[in-house]
Amino acid sequence: MVTDFSTRAIHSGQSFDPATGSVIPPIYLTSTFVQKSIGELRGGYEYARSANPTRDSLQHLVADLEGAKHGFSFSSGLAGEDTLLRSILVPGDHVIMGNDVYGGTHRLVNRVFVPWGIELDTVEMTDLDAVRASIRPNTRVLWVETPSNPMMKISDIAALVEIGHAAGVIVVVDNTFASPYLQNPLAFGADVVTHSTTKYLGGHSDVLGGAVVLNDDELAEKLGFLQFAIGPVSGPMDAWLTVRGIKTLAVRMDRHSANAQAIAEALVGHPAVERVYYPGLSGHPGHELAARQMRGFGGMLSVQLAGGPAVARRFAESTELFQLAESLGGVESLIGYPTEMTHASVRGTALAVPENLVRLSVGIEGVDDLLGDVRGALDRATTS
Repeated sequence: MVTDFSTRAIHSGQSFDPATGSVIPPIYLTSTFVQKSIGELRGGYEYARSANPTRDSLQHLVADLEGAKHGFSFSSGLAGEDTLLRSILVPGDHVIMGNDVYGGTHRLVNRVFVPWGIELDTVEMTDLDAVRASIRPNTRVLWVETPSNPMMKISDIAALVEIGHAAGVIVVVDNTFASPYLQNPLAFGADVVTHSTTKYLGGHSDVLGGAVVLNDDELAEKLGFLQFAIGPVSGPMDAWLTVRGIKTLAVRMDRHSANAQAIAEALVGHPAVERVYYPGLSGHPGHELAARQMRGFGGMLSVQLAGGPAVARRFAESTELFQLAESLGGVESLIGYPTEMTHASVRGTALAVPENLVRLSVGIEGVDDLLGDVRGALDRATTS
């Protein structure tokens, strides 16, 4: 039985094409499939919205890597989250979400589901007593993001699962920052795992996608129906690109983590830096927990600049190798100013991001080059 992550990432759901012997399975760029006779399908394929072999290979692969029975691939991470929540919630239900999550996730629930009749509370997920106190009789979902975006908070998945399950609540973990290589929330008892596959799974900033994986058969049936009925599926080319990215996930995450660790350590104590948020630092409040539930600390870090918002903005606009852009998880390094970029939608709320915070998605370039870029940008930002 194959158990190594890298082997599974390369081979799971990726059998060679039996017709030609092609090592790489073909991309099924088709919208429909010829039936043998009325209602008699070839391999169960009828129409591309319901199923496509290329999408099936991605769904099988992501489920395998997360240790799940069921995997679903979507056109974006938010499309997956939306479909998942629709499969769980009805008007009157209550959702608890961390007070530091991707701004788009909060926007989805707050501005789409709340007007539909869903109730939403945000809570400090690292405070287990606060989470326990926030649960109501109508609570249906506990939404966890760890490491969180962009403050890099580490939440105790197993402890939150215990609290949630005691109240009959479905625990969902957004595992985008860690990827299946560094963390597997289902192994800690989580009910559902979500990913923006645009990020580390795709890994090359060239494809949009999302994934939802789970073990519960009944919930999977509802989710699969909505995936078909609503149609937010990943296209075959997007699915194929994501599979290709996943094959190098392990080696990329090792390099992302090593580079981020070096940069985080170099920034600690820098006169221009007020604080560094990276779980690989021994001084991070979630360091020991992250070391227990993750296999590495990942490629994301955030820094607060001592000079305030103006210096933070200049720093984000002064790097050269770190490109100023939304998103994360690609082979190239990116830098962002969350309060006006990824988290602009939560300004003025409990999820508002400090205005002197800059987020770095550390790529797999040479670490000395990245360190030189960061140090040079800090010098330029503080002497302008």
